[in-house]
Amino acid sequence: MLIMPENQIRDEKIKQLKSGQTVYAESSELIRLIKRQIIKQQLQVVYDQTDAGCWFLPLQEKVSS
Repeated sequence: MLIMPENQIRDEKIKQLKSGQTVYAESSELIRLIKRQIIKQQLQVVYDQTDAGCWFLPLQEKVSS
């Protein structure tokens, strides 16, 4: 079984959020790390936290035509 450091997982999930993808995390430590990084980078994200984990949904900027 491959075990990845939580900071590496956090960085990959932040990268996915920046590209507009929805991210899910189960562990409370990983959720805490992702939230802290979101605040540091001032990303526009909506949290949907449940007892099982947390969804991070990036907010898309609306483009007017």
